[in-house]
Amino acid sequence: MRRIILFLGTNLAVLLLLGIVCHLFGVDQMAATQGFGGSTGLLIYAAVFGMGGAFISLAMSKWMAKMTTGAQVIAQPANETERWLLDTVRQHAQNAGIGMPEVAIYDAPEMNAFATGMSKNSAMVAVSTGLLQQMDREQVAAVLGHEVGHVANGDMVTMTLIQGVLNTLVILAARVVGRLVDSWLSGGRDDNRGGTGIGYFVTVMVLQLVFGLFASMIVMAFSRWREFHADAAGAKLAGRGAMISALQRLQADHGENTLPKTLAAFGISDRMGSGLQRLFLSHPPLDERIAALQNATPHA
Repeated sequence: MRRIILFLGTNLAVLLLLGIVCHLFGVDQMAATQGFGGSTGLLIYAAVFGMGGAFISLAMSKWMAKMTTGAQVIAQPANETERWLLDTVRQHAQNAGIGMPEVAIYDAPEMNAFATGMSKNSAMVAVSTGLLQQMDREQVAAVLGHEVGHVANGDMVTMTLIQGVLNTLVILAARVVGRLVDSWLSGGRDDNRGGTGIGYFVTVMVLQLVFGLFASMIVMAFSRWREFHADAAGAKLAGRGAMISALQRLQADHGENTLPKTLAAFGISDRMGSGLQRLFLSHPPLDERIAALQNATPHA
């Protein structure tokens, strides 16, 4: 539960910080009084901040992943394991029809891996030391296939687009309601504030948190749906038996997941939650993923 609270806090803090910065620097008031007060202008304003922030995050994703996990890219293989990792990812990438991703290893005790990057041909696949130590090579190959599947399916860009659209709607809706509340509190007086008084500021802050919470649920629901497709890709690239075996190995593990939540959506697993917690998990339950693969037709 603590990790989910931290995850929500991080995402909602971004929206809160945006609102505070816009208020302190007069961005909202300038937008309202200099031509952006109309619905079209407000939509443009919201899209610039909402979509812009999402794509800046995507552009920085590989750098951030290396910084937050300490992942070391394999430039020249130092041993047979690193050489095998490069060869396996290269083969998966060729079969999936994408450019060769960077391959990295990060030091963490849990079995996990993730993929990130700006595009299909500029991605990175990273695996934890725990994964390499606790899975056999057939299982690791399946996990690598799962991550290459994320890249080939364009999940990183698609997730960014969804997050950007939702950010735009959150910013837009909060400000529309904020102007209505501010107008009501001021009795409809035109005092040249452009509808950005204290009522506006407080309403925007609260609604960005509330709407941002629901936006997070939508993003995580899409992430869970994409995991089934990545599992199918891993089964296609490494074999269905190997993919099922890898998921079953993960199911038997009860260690803590230390992968940052900003990367968790593109990892191989997330810890189970119950009740409302499940709405904010990036991955569906492992038993559902295993069942989906077991019930899939041979050509799925």
